[in-house]
Amino acid sequence: MTTLDPRTTALILIDLQDGIIPHAGGPRSGEDVVDTAKTLARRFRDAGAPVILVHVGFTPETMPSQNVDRPSLPARGTPPEFSAFVPGLRQPGDIVVLKHHWGAFTGTDLDLQLRRRGVRTVVIAGISTNMGVESTARSAWELSYDVIIAEDACASRSAELHAFAIENIFPQIARVVASGDMALAAR
Repeated sequence: MTTLDPRTTALILIDLQDGIIPHAGGPRSGEDVVDTAKTLARRFRDAGAPVILVHVGFTPETMPSQNVDRPSLPARGTPPEFSAFVPGLRQPGDIVVLKHHWGAFTGTDLDLQLRRRGVRTVVIAGISTNMGVESTARSAWELSYDVIIAEDACASRSAELHAFAIENIFPQIARVVASGDMALAAR
């Protein structure tokens, strides 16, 4: 069991939004990730720990360069409904971060929001394991946060892409833990 201090730990949920959920292909569905993430978020809220909901949206002015071998974004940007959080996820008191890149730290005030609250440990989950979650985890680690990945609250386009990040990238920058194996200490 991994015991976390709610005074210095935050939950960061990545891209649990209408435009992303349908693209989760493994090892679990987007709906399963959302269910697990909602349960985890409820536990964090009940313990008084911050819950940060990150969503992504692009306009032609805010999107990263698409001069790449395999562009993944429409040149016109994303419609507003793409960025809408799945129903029932957002609750009063949650911190909301809108990002325009894969990672939640680049071009946002996420680091400032965490440091103002005395956060030193971040639990990260969401979609896509090898894109938004991994990019956010890498930045968090580079910013000297202790990083925990809630493995069962993550998915990617395929089980293989998810497994690669879980088995090869995260063990070097984070602890990989099942959400049920995390406990929040009493305040």
